This record gives sequence, C-alpha cells and structure tokens, in this order.
Amino acid sequence: MRSYAFAASALLIPLVPLQAQQPVSAPISDIQYTVTVDSQLGAARTIRVAMRFATTGNTPVILSMPAWTPGAYEISNFARFVSNFAATAGTAALDWDKSDHDSWRIHGANGRRVSVTFDVLADTLDNAMAWARPDFAMFNGTTVFLYPEGRGFNFTATVRVEAPSSWLVATGMTPAAQAKTYTAPNYHDLVDMPFFVGRFDMDSTRISDTWVRLATYPMGSVSGDARTMAWDWLKRMIPPQVAVFKETPFRTYTVMQIADSSYGGASGLEHQNSHIDIVTPFAIGNPFLASLYAHEVFHAWNVKRMRPSELWPYRYDDEAPTPLLWVSEGITDYYADLSMVRGGLIDSAGFFAVTAGKITEVTELRPVALEDASLSTWVHPTDGTGYIYYPKGSLAGFLLDIMIRDATDNRRSLDDVMAQVYAESYKRGKGFTNADWWRVVSQVAGGKSFADFAERYIDGREPFPWETTLALGGMRLVNDTIREPRLGISTAPNEAGAIVVGAVDPASAAGEAGVREGDVLISIGNIPIEDQSFGQRFRQQFATREGAPLEIKVRRGEQDLTLQTRVRMAARVEMRMEAVAGASAKAARIRSGILRGTVGN
Repeated sequence: MRSYAFAASALLIPLVPLQAQQPVSAPISDIQYTVTVDSQLGAARTIRVAMRFATTGNTPVILSMPAWTPGAYEISNFARFVSNFAATAGTAALDWDKSDHDSWRIHGANGRRVSVTFDVLADTLDNAMAWARPDFAMFNGTTVFLYPEGRGFNFTATVRVEAPSSWLVATGMTPAAQAKTYTAPNYHDLVDMPFFVGRFDMDSTRISDTWVRLATYPMGSVSGDARTMAWDWLKRMIPPQVAVFKETPFRTYTVMQIADSSYGGASGLEHQNSHIDIVTPFAIGNPFLASLYAHEVFHAWNVKRMRPSELWPYRYDDEAPTPLLWVSEGITDYYADLSMVRGGLIDSAGFFAVTAGKITEVTELRPVALEDASLSTWVHPTDGTGYIYYPKGSLAGFLLDIMIRDATDNRRSLDDVMAQVYAESYKRGKGFTNADWWRVVSQVAGGKSFADFAERYIDGREPFPWETTLALGGMRLVNDTIREPRLGISTAPNEAGAIVVGAVDPASAAGEAGVREGDVLISIGNIPIEDQSFGQRFRQQFATREGAPLEIKVRRGEQDLTLQTRVRMAARVEMRMEAVAGASAKAARIRSGILRGTVGN
C-alpha cells in the first residue's frame, strides 16, 4: 500500500487511501438452479441456466460468477461466457447492471421471488470448463452457478437438469426425490460436482465398499477389452489408496471421461467424489491412463479434503496461491505410482522406470525451488517450469518416504504423515500450513529434523541427494548409453487424430527420404502409425538393422507416397534406477516397504 504526504504547518501528515469495501448482496434464500441442455442447444454450443430465489430487504441483489475452478490453478473468468442475462419478478422485468466484471447487480427485487436466466457458451474442451455437443454436455458448477456476493457459501441449493428423457445424467451430487434433480448443502459442494448429461455409457461396481461409476463419452468409445481393462485398473488402485488414510470419505465415486480426436493428449481434473478426464482416442486402453486415474482418485483425499490453509476455504473471485502445491499435486503423483505398484498394475521395474523418468525430466530443466514453482503456477511461467511441482514434488515425496523409513527402521512411513495431516486438518475442518507439514514429518520420523532438507531442496534449488538417499533404500541410479533407430522428425496429432510431421532433421533418415513438414504419417516399415505400441515396435524391429532399407509411407495433400531411406542409429544416454542386489537387510526392508505399502520387518 502506498502512502501520500502533504506539508501543513511544517508537519508531514500521511494520508492512507481507503480500501474499497466489498459489495454485499441483499439476502437470498430457497435457491434453485435449472440447467437445460438438448440437441438444439448442443448444436449451438450453449447451456441455458435459470436461477430462482426468494429475496428480503430493498437493497440490490448482487450475483457473481467464479473466476476459477479449484484444481485448475488459473483464472478463467467464467463470466465472459455468459450472454442474454435477464432478471424478472413474476412477469415484471427487473433492471440490472454490472457491479464489476463478473457480478450482476439486480435492482427492485424488494422481497419478491426473482428468476434470473442466461446462456453459457459451452465450446471449450477443457476439464475446468463447459462443453456441449448435440447429444451431450459437460459442465463444472463454477461455469454455471452464480452465488450472492458477500453472503458466504453456506447456503443449500437444488439443481434440476432439463434434458431429453432418454439422456443420462452423471454427477456426484445427492439425488432428490424428483427425477434429474439434485441437492447440495453448500456452494462448495455445489460447484465441486460436475455433470455429464447426454448419451454416454455408464456402469458401476463396488470397490472398497464404495460404488464406483465409469461414465464415458461418446458411446462406444470405451468398450470391450478396453472397458474391462479400465475396471481392472480401478479395482486394483483404489484399495491401496484407501489403506493410506484408513477411510473412504465418499459414498460414491464417478470417473467421467471424454474421448475426442481434437484433443492431443490426456488430462484430468479432480473433484471430491469424481474426476473428469479428457483424452485422445489413441489413449484408450493405454496403461498410461491407469496412472492418470490413480492420480485423480488420490486427490479425493489429498487436496479435495486435506489441503493447504491458503485453499481453506476456497475463494472463487481471485487467485489463491500456496507454496504447498508440491504436496497437493507432487506427492499425489508419487502415490499414483505407489498405488500402481502396490495394486499389481506395474512391477518394481515399472516403478523404477517411472521414477527414473521423472528424475530425467527434472534434471533437464533449470533449477527451481518447489515452493516457488507452487506459487508461480498461477502465472504459467514460459521457461518450462510451470508444472515442475508435479514430477519434482513426486520425487521429494519419494525421498521423504525413504528418509522417514530409515529414521524409524521401517516402522513408520510417508503413509503415516499423510494420514496424520489428513486427521489434523480436514477432520478438524481446516487447512494445513507449511509448519504443520514439517512438524508432522518430523514427528513421524521419530523427531528427526528436516529443516535442512526443506531449506536446501524444497525452498532451495539444490539437486536432490540421490546417491546417498537411494542407498538407504537399497536402490541406485545407473546411466546407460543406448544406440537405437531414430527417424529424425517431430510429430503431433491433428484434429482428426492423424499424426502430422512438425519438423524434419535434414541429416536424418526421414530427411534423406524426403519427408516434409505437414506430411501425415501412415506407416514406418510395416508398422502402422495408429498402433499404440508403434514406438516400442519400431525400436525392437530395427534395433540391429542399421543401414537396412526402410519405407516411410505418408499422405501429402491428396496423394499417398512411399518414400525410401535407410535405418539410422543415434546414441541416447538413459538414466535408470535399479535395486541393489547386495543391499543391507534394513535397506532391503525399506525398499520392500515402499513397494508393498508395509512397515516393520
């Protein structure tokens, strides 16, 4: 805050500008939302919303739209998607204006019942947004549900979905007696339970005494063996996560997934009893999705319930930076790996490979402190470190797990830290601080101090002490030089899901063949590009055939071409992690405890 001073009778009198007072809405109650979707609205990429409520007093009603969705740490300004706003009391139109960029001020309600209607543009295929098609709509509560400004968030609400009778609804909200009607005890719950509405596949089963639902769009996108595989993943990964916290805090859990050819990868966004994944169709059946599911489900404990004090309670009108996203996101990522290996989805070699990959990723980026990266995510740094708190935070959790087990002769672990912080924060209705976190880590480790570790590796930018710490758990890093076949191109999928060449190294095998930027790859050798295991098959098939003829088939414009070249090799240094065969008994117990989720002997 800046001060100003004026001279008066030889005295300097500082004048401090007054801070603008937050506007407060007139009280409202009996809040009911109606969300309408159908084929016509979907074709127009629109969701229609009505909000009805009772008012008291004669001051204006001020309704605000959230600026962001918790879990997606960026300002989205959902008010920009709103159009055709109108307010009525009975048959009388009410006057309104904007009190700020994301708030509507309604005049003249004066104790009458008010109806507000507006349209939301639903054209953004993003987990945190709203997206509609003629047969489907996905929306987060933050994109459609207004709240009374300055009145807090402890108000009950009812949501009714108006859609064709044959359309399904999937949401974590509590169903009411009426069809397609749901209730929420407060605004936090209201906006933390997204909706699928439309024609999609949905089935359910019991896992760890909880009903788990799998909702996938479009219909048929996850079927047959792929759906059986997805269910197997969930049945294996959820029980190890429940074992960490000793309770399942949700009565149902819904995995909500959209597969669309315009999407180039796979991403998820967590909620308290569901998550939304958006994936390329090429990812269906890929074991990578199991890791994504594991990460998002673990968030139901870590960040949706156990979360930093800066995020408790959530605020929706502005950024909420915290230096602890490395715990919320990074350690969640570590437990995604643990639930995979503890659930038998990967073996120890798979866990070592995933961990070595994260070490390589972090090593190749410029040094950045985990606390700094946690805070900076809101501004999306352009130096490549914007999301480094995921892999680096995961690795920090791995190191802490080893150190805690070493300090307690494998009697305690990071699992105990997570359970205790969860009990001391979420179970007591509050968030945890940086001091809370390190206090519990030290307590679980039998009083061992982690001040130096926190200063050097969490708030500092020093490289992690891999050699000394891995040895405590009977593990080590090894660098291998690998010669493997290399094409010399970069690629990316287009909107139709085809693999398009982005750049070509002129001195490479592809450059020699005449591959051009913009070519669509069809096959390399006899391996079709759409084969999900293409990379692995290519490396295996040509690993010992340097100089052998190689055909590259591409589509250039309307023409299919077969280009000729020869297999070329390139050297790559690969870091891998392995178990130490001659590790001490204690180190071997620690390694086994991490992989199996056990303590003691």
